[in-house]
Amino acid sequence: MAIPRMVCIPLPYAESQPRLYGTTMTLRFNMPSSFRVPALHRSRRSAHRLRSFHLSPTEAATSFKRVDPQASMGGTNPLPPERTKLQPNFVVPLSGSTIVTLAIIASIFFVISVSLAFLGAHIEDPYYKDSLDKVAETSPGIVLFGESVDVDVDEPSITIRWSILACGQDFVLPESTGVHGSNVCGLPSSTLKIFVDNADEPAAIYDPSTIPVHKKTGHRRSIQNLVQFDSDHVLDVHNARLYPFDSYLLTSTLRAVDFSNTSVPIQKLTTVDIMSSFDIGTADVESFSNATDGTIHPSRDIDIHVGRPGSARFFALFLFAISWVLTHITVGHVILARRVSGMKPLFKHLISSGAILVLLPQLRNSMPDAPGLDGVLIDTIGYFPQMIITSIAVVILLLILAVREFDIIGIQAETRQKQLARTLPSPSPSPAPSYSTPSRNSMRRFTGTKDSDSTCSFVNHSRPPPSPSRNSTPDEIEKWEKDRMAKYLTGQFVFPPIQRTFAHRPQASSQATAKPSMFHRRLNTMTRLMEAGQVPRSHCLHED
Repeated sequence: MAIPRMVCIPLPYAESQPRLYGTTMTLRFNMPSSFRVPALHRSRRSAHRLRSFHLSPTEAATSFKRVDPQASMGGTNPLPPERTKLQPNFVVPLSGSTIVTLAIIASIFFVISVSLAFLGAHIEDPYYKDSLDKVAETSPGIVLFGESVDVDVDEPSITIRWSILACGQDFVLPESTGVHGSNVCGLPSSTLKIFVDNADEPAAIYDPSTIPVHKKTGHRRSIQNLVQFDSDHVLDVHNARLYPFDSYLLTSTLRAVDFSNTSVPIQKLTTVDIMSSFDIGTADVESFSNATDGTIHPSRDIDIHVGRPGSARFFALFLFAISWVLTHITVGHVILARRVSGMKPLFKHLISSGAILVLLPQLRNSMPDAPGLDGVLIDTIGYFPQMIITSIAVVILLLILAVREFDIIGIQAETRQKQLARTLPSPSPSPAPSYSTPSRNSMRRFTGTKDSDSTCSFVNHSRPPPSPSRNSTPDEIEKWEKDRMAKYLTGQFVFPPIQRTFAHRPQASSQATAKPSMFHRRLNTMTRLMEAGQVPRSHCLHED
């Protein structure tokens, strides 16, 4: 079987022959009729046609694979395109409306999830029920329960609202049980007077006969003003400057008597343990006091420890850190403003720094139950330095703005002066002085008659201008060039130089016979130039 061969025609010959199948022509020799060679479709200026004669078969096959496998018009079979299988990246393109819809759904879901925290928040902690049941079981009697503890750091004081309770069947008023979920505790059945911190006047007077009864159910109603009282205490604030790590301690003593001034022992003093801005910890102990007549009055003391909850400390420290970060950003604005040029970037830095200066006091006021600006530690190392640094940064930015404004004003004034100088007519250049070799009389003249065709005298009154240097001005360079041109026209750059005195050019009538007194090879050239008007006579100085 004959081996098929493909002969590539060189470019000059191929372009001179008629084109087949679009852009190339393929010749087949000694090939069977059923064999088809694909026509390689190349561009007209492809370099493969020039390389086909010197490439090896392997290189030629490799070169042909790089050519576009587009099928030509001859019914040939095109080469299959090379395809690379890509791994799926599981990325689904989404439109803008789809992304916005998903963001709204996620936001609504987040709000609903956070709102679930309010569900069950009203359920009372069973700790109080267990504590009251334990008192009724171990030591029944009068119980004072602090349902509210109001801590005022600025005063500073603590106000406690006490509820008068009793635990045990012998001490509870009938049909009054069920307080705080306890079925063995309720309102006291005896009259009481409560004294706080051994005061002369009782802080509360309790009379069970004043407690109303529900007509339908027959249950005793708990009227707050009849069963509750407030007590105010002075707060120890020596740690208040450590906000948000400040803590407070309160100690108080309470005793109870009946209407006959008989001491009634108080079995338990307790308060709530969580408030909006503070954590409350209590510890009570049994005590007594001696009267002046030697009577012993039993009492009960309570120690109340007040501190910040962990959430309040976290938010306070987070706002403290954010304030410092914003302060550092203002310093960065100053550094960037000095490195950038133009007014628009400077305005951006100035607006941002001004916004931070206004935002810092708002962040300070946002701290939970923060004390006033009394010089606490968090203000000494935070708020006051932050305000000072930010204010200085804003002042520096304003100074940079003022400097650049003055620079712009100066540039504008200089530009106007340049434009004005361009619009004014430029003065006519003065004639270039001519210089010659000095003689005894410091001058050189032409001799002859004084008519309009007479040449001028060249007088050297001053030294020639110096050669221009790197720092020379355009005016100095122009004077130096004019001086060189004048010397060239007077023939001072030839050898031998022109003599000091020349015979005047003869009149037109005797031009054929008259000759100058001294001949020079440059004289005729200068004369011809002056006669032709190529050299103006203004370059010379006329003498009277």
